Amino acid sequence: MSLSRISPTRRLIAAAGAAVMILGLAACGGGEDKKAAGGAPSEITFSILSAEGQASAGPLWQPLLDDMSKAIGVPVKPYFGSNYTVLVEAMRGNHTQVGWFSAKPEVEAIDRAKAEVIARTVNREGLDSYQSTLIVKKGSGITLDQVMACGKKYNFGIGDAQSTSGTLAPLTFLFNPRGVVPSQCFKTVRSANHQANAFGVATGVIDVATSNSVNTIFMRKENPQLAGQIEEIWTSPPIPESGIVVREDLDPALKEKIRSFFLTYGQGEGAEAERQRKVLADLEYSRFTAADDSYLDPIREMIADQKLGEARAKGDTAAAAAAERELQRLRSLREVRP
Repeated sequence: MSLSRISPTRRLIAAAGAAVMILGLAACGGGEDKKAAGGAPSEITFSILSAEGQASAGPLWQPLLDDMSKAIGVPVKPYFGSNYTVLVEAMRGNHTQVGWFSAKPEVEAIDRAKAEVIARTVNREGLDSYQSTLIVKKGSGITLDQVMACGKKYNFGIGDAQSTSGTLAPLTFLFNPRGVVPSQCFKTVRSANHQANAFGVATGVIDVATSNSVNTIFMRKENPQLAGQIEEIWTSPPIPESGIVVREDLDPALKEKIRSFFLTYGQGEGAEAERQRKVLADLEYSRFTAADDSYLDPIREMIADQKLGEARAKGDTAAAAAAERELQRLRSLREVRP
């Protein structure tokens, strides 16, 4: 998931890709042609955000979609895409009616494609979110207060510029609210992935770095000796994982069948429930849980924070004021939630 700043060239490429895909879906009978006489669609197209594409993701998702078809009484066909802009546009044109999106594209689908959240994913460890973290070498004595005091004292490892947990979350929830600019705060700043930054901290090459809770779990499993050399000194608010969205104007009865399917899938006892849990495990999930759009507020906070920075850099006072109001609204919501 990323909050990338898309260049004009990339926007043109994405738009062209969206047009080609939507034309292809329309040729296959998408949009209004799928509606039966009663208003409910006679077929559902389910979009899946997959960087690997259909060849690798198809066998993992097809069993779930087959089960969904049986449960809701309407054929469900998949559409795989690696470009979330294309998939959002497909839902906006009603060429897809249901979809699995990571959190940032979910926000886009809600804002631009008449989508609503019906469920969120829970991973195999039982978590439906993850957290950005700040890590130091265990026993170093480095505290968060010392880090935030700046003074160009420490070597700092940050994530890729488009990494949600490695860069955007720590900027939004830790540095920006305190007026701290990493490039001005630390002795050196280097950008790397979570694994490289964790290794750098454990070996003393860097003093402090961003990471996330998923990487912590991975290290404890795959390299417990390395994990034992690291400790966390800050964790972000929960960052939402992926979810299931449907078009708001989907036939209400069908929408409820779809909601019920996801919320009950893999639950209960018996051979069928066990089979469904195996399908979920292959997708690295344990279940789906009920959710609404509010679970994406941390993503919206990051978006508002990014807009505020961009507006200030441009000297756009009106846009900066609007972004600041939205940012304060979202922060106030976070502060009152348990």
